[in-house]
Amino acid sequence: MISLSKHHALDPAVDVNGFQPLARRLRRLSLRERRAEASAFLDLYYLENKGADGSQQKRTAEVDRELTRYGTYTHTPEELSFGAKVAWRNHARCIGRLYWRSLIIRDRRGVTDPDAIADEVAQHMREAFNEGKIRSVITIFAPATPNKLPAHIGADQVTRYAGHLRRDGTVIGDRANVEATRQAEAAGWSGTGGQFDVLPLPIIAADGRRVFRTLPASATHHVPLTHNAYPAFTELGLEWYAVPCMTGMILTIGGVDYPCAPFNGFYMGTEISSRNLVDPWRFDLLEVTARAFGLDPAGQDPLWRDRALTEINAAVLQSYSSAGVTLIDHHTAARDFMKFRADESASGRALHADWSWIVPPQASAATPPFHIQMHNENAVPNYYHSWIADGWEMLPFDGNVSRSRFSGHARDARRWLIRKMRKPGTFRR
Repeated sequence: MISLSKHHALDPAVDVNGFQPLARRLRRLSLRERRAEASAFLDLYYLENKGADGSQQKRTAEVDRELTRYGTYTHTPEELSFGAKVAWRNHARCIGRLYWRSLIIRDRRGVTDPDAIADEVAQHMREAFNEGKIRSVITIFAPATPNKLPAHIGADQVTRYAGHLRRDGTVIGDRANVEATRQAEAAGWSGTGGQFDVLPLPIIAADGRRVFRTLPASATHHVPLTHNAYPAFTELGLEWYAVPCMTGMILTIGGVDYPCAPFNGFYMGTEISSRNLVDPWRFDLLEVTARAFGLDPAGQDPLWRDRALTEINAAVLQSYSSAGVTLIDHHTAARDFMKFRADESASGRALHADWSWIVPPQASAATPPFHIQMHNENAVPNYYHSWIADGWEMLPFDGNVSRSRFSGHARDARRWLIRKMRKPGTFRR
């Protein structure tokens, strides 16, 4: 079912001792810290799942014995499902967390072969697409252990468009993927040279080999972008994919990291129209599309960018609606976020949010989140990119528990001290 390109050794990324880049990305936790995160996670699990099977005390002792003996432990299917949902609930950069309870969990921890992983990713994409009615799905593969790094996906998303670098320095396609395109071509892949060539999926096996797999067309649906009022825009031949499936983030639950856990939601229109298609380091199509709308980028109108972005956004919304593919506009997404905020408050939980990511990139001040204060406590369970970028900040958050003002200050001081000790480059553990 999955076509296979030739194997490509990961020589530049593995030193003489077989060291893999994934080892640098994982959180660096001591056994004591893993125990603390496991205990905090089990407390949360039994608090929010009153009918959970078994005794919390017995399960905590079992986990503690596994940590002492192996340095890690195994989540039950119920714990894994709950942890993945809470990780989404805690992730401060996502505006669409209102639907965190509906996340579909695919437990594939026993799948380790690159071919089997590619098959599972293809099946994930088909289940997520759901004939256009996109569902939020996560597929969780093997966790990292103290003695072994699992196979994982070496890309930020399942679907990526190639960036073809030409001799004159210009790029056809996605500028963010120029290096990824070079690696795929070195492994034997060749595209059409067009603007929307889909790159193969790079999978890094447990032994460090990078192998490329091309997913079938049934796993990557695309939406042609048209505009009802501007035929010139339609003639540009633009498109975008239906399911945004993230693969570059690590899922962390109770001190256990899952480096291969592809997950998806559905697109918000401005992600495509105000960022992917027009950012200078991506497709950089703002001026091209502006001319298709009859605007002159070299003219005297200082608002030509605003007008062009609005029309691109309208085109994306129209196109996905016509194709019957789920997509949400940024105003509806902002209202959903405010509902999520109210739900968290009603449940007695603090809101974890990153203002710069939650506020939409277009018509920002016209959306409710623009006017509220937000704070990111980097609570676990969560998703993170790497230890250096954001993993070092993550800690169990107990700020939902009522306490005196002095206790609250003491907790904040303790968290500050731990993060200061963890911060890369400032203190060697």
